[in-house]
This record gives sequence, structure tokens and C-alpha cells, in this order.
Amino acid sequence: MTQSQPAAPRVGLILSGGGARAAYQIGVLKAVADLLPPGASCPFPIICGTSAGAINGAALAIDAARFRFAVRRLVRVWENFHVHHVFRADAVGIAKSGAHWLAAFLAGGLGRYNPHALLDRAPLLQLLQRHMPCEKIDASIRSGALRAFSVTAAGFTSGQSVTFYEGAPDIEPWTRARRIGIPGRITTEHLLASSAIPFVFPGIKLDREYFGDGSMRQIAPISPALHLGADRVLVIGVRRDLDADPQQRSSLGYPSLADVAGYVLDSIFLDALEADLERLRRINKTISLIPSHHLVENRMSLRPIEIFMIAPSEDINGIAGRFAKELPGPVRLLLRGLGALKRRGSSLTSYVLFEQGFTRALIDLGYKDTMARRDELLRFLSVPTVSV
Repeated sequence: MTQSQPAAPRVGLILSGGGARAAYQIGVLKAVADLLPPGASCPFPIICGTSAGAINGAALAIDAARFRFAVRRLVRVWENFHVHHVFRADAVGIAKSGAHWLAAFLAGGLGRYNPHALLDRAPLLQLLQRHMPCEKIDASIRSGALRAFSVTAAGFTSGQSVTFYEGAPDIEPWTRARRIGIPGRITTEHLLASSAIPFVFPGIKLDREYFGDGSMRQIAPISPALHLGADRVLVIGVRRDLDADPQQRSSLGYPSLADVAGYVLDSIFLDALEADLERLRRINKTISLIPSHHLVENRMSLRPIEIFMIAPSEDINGIAGRFAKELPGPVRLLLRGLGALKRRGSSLTSYVLFEQGFTRALIDLGYKDTMARRDELLRFLSVPTVSV
């Protein structure tokens, strides 16, 4: 007689937004790749990305059968990043955008020629077209190396948080309050829509509606992974560990425009994830107090979800302050006028600092933080320890 082995738990990977801060995710993934046996496929059969995390997640989904190869490609791109790879940062480009907005204000509007965003993302579109053949995601799913990949974006007209997913045929769409899951092929347009920060980058039209950054109105960032079948969830954060004591600073004056803008971006990109993690842990604790036979008798589908969180051990704003000088002159001038180039660093600067000094520092930090918890992480992923 043979005894069947229990199915291995499906691990979902949550890659949140955060602009240039998403370089930290690359450091974590680099460490995971080094810890896995050579030739291993992606240890995350379910990948959920939002904003910049959607772009990182797409690279993993495209080459899910070759995890180390996919991570090496991401590392190569992020280690050599410059602002002009993401948006037009030259004096002419920024001046042209500023003149367009000024003309619209002075004229009381330019009708259909009204500006839609501050910055031109044409360079990012070209970068994605070169490095992100999204049509290959289907091959990863058909080979069994990937179960599902999802991208979340916010609908400007409907006000819904929409998760577009490409996955196994048995995955069913879902509808919840102000959030839905829609199956379909993921394209470059979905990645651009999910990372379109309002006012900064223009929204993208998908079907009948324009969509913007998926971190907006995403009240349950972990939920898509659970709908797609994850039993465990690895969350890579882009803000200092939740357990770290918040830094208290006395206010010497009214916050600068950059401080307010950074606060708004933190609220969009980071707060919802932390709130959802806290909610999930509370639900897990509640489930543990309910006798299992009550769950069976009442046909309740509740199940505990194991969570593993990796977050920066250092303040990313402070790191950004050290590398802000690498920004192109026109961008530095703009940020200085907003009050973003302070000695202690600025949250706003950290979101747009797509320069290799900063991104390499975050990659190194993510790698170090992950290696410090290597044994704990490998147990979570249910893979044997390997020497590196």
C-alpha cells in the first residue's frame, strides 16, 4: 500500500508599490535565488504585484521556470537604473511639461489639450517593451511553473480596485466591496496602468475605463493572493519593519510641500498593506480559537494563512538623502523647490530616486535582511538549506 503525500502549500508573493523603493524587493529576491538549489523554478506559484511591484512580478512570471535567470535580469536592470529610464528628466522635457501646465492654468483650461500628468513616461514604455514580453506568461502557466500572476489597478471612473489576473482555468473571478478580480491576458498596458501615480504619470485606458496606480483604494492588498489559491504569503515591504519604534521628531515649522506629498504617497503605497497584515493576523488568531469541528459542521471555509514579512531594517528616507545628489540637475532643482532635499532625507525623494547608487544600496539592504533570516525563510518555503 502507498500513502499519498499531502500537497505542498502554495506560496503567494506580494510585491507592493513604492517607486524606486521597489529596488529593495530585488535584493530580497536575489537572496532567495541564492538560497534555492541550482535550476529551481520560481518558489512562488502565485505572484501578485501592484505599481512598481507589478513590473517586478511580471519579470518573475515571464521566466517562472528559470527563477535565477529572471532574478538576474531584474538585478541587472535595477543596478543600472537612471531617472531617464523612467521619465523624461532633461531640462527641455521638464520645462515643456511645466509650460503646458502653466498655460492650462492661465487660460482656465485647454479643452482636450489639457495636461494629464506632470511627467512623460515614454522612456518606461520603451524599457518595458524591450524587457517584458508579457505574452510569455501564458507559457509559464501552461508548463506548471506558475499558477497565477495578478496586477492591481484603480479605476478612475468606477472607483474600484481591479485585480487583473492570468492563471489556471480553475480560478474563479471574485467580487467584493469596491474590489473585483477579472481574468485575462496581462499586457504592458496593465503594468503601466498599475504604476500610474495620479497627477505624476498619466493613466492608461484598459477596455472602457482609465486606470491609475493600483495602490490607491487597495484596502486588501493580500486578498488577491488568497483568491488565487495561496496557503502561505511572503510579503516584501518597502518601509522599515513594522515592529520598529516610530521616530518621533519635534516640528520646527509647517511641513514643506514635499513632506505633505511624501505623507500622501506613504498613505497610498504603504499604509493599506500594513493594515491588511494586521487584519490577517487578527483573523488567524480568531480562527485558532474556534474548534475545528465547528468549522466543519457550519461549512465555514475559513483557514489560517501563514505570513512571512521581510521589511527594511534601515530607514529608506535616510538612505535616499545620501544619494539625492545623483539626480539630474532639473529634477534636483524641482525637488529643492518643494523642500525635498533635506539632510535627513525625504519620503518624496525616495519614490523618484531611480539612480543606481540608491537602487544598489536598497538591493544590498534587501539581500542582507533576507540572509539574516535565511533558515526561517527556507522553512517557510519548505525547501532544504543550501550553502552559499
